[in-house]
Amino acid sequence: MAEKSDKNEFNVAGKFYVDSQCIGCALCASTADGLFAMSDEGCAYVCKQPADDAETALCTEAMESCPVQAIGDDGE
Repeated sequence: MAEKSDKNEFNVAGKFYVDSQCIGCALCASTADGLFAMSDEGCAYVCKQPADDAETALCTEAMESCPVQAIGDDGE
């Protein structure tokens, strides 16, 4: 499970985040293109928080699909 206190530095502020457990598989970036991206260091991050229900659903799908549970939803 993702740890809010362990968010990586690249995330934009908001509800969804990626923490340091990320293994760089890029599944989230392919699932929710435009909402997740890959850093030069090889880890994923939230580059845009969802603006509507469809984007929220994509972020939730990415979170549920993450093989190492590195994506979190802090509810804020």
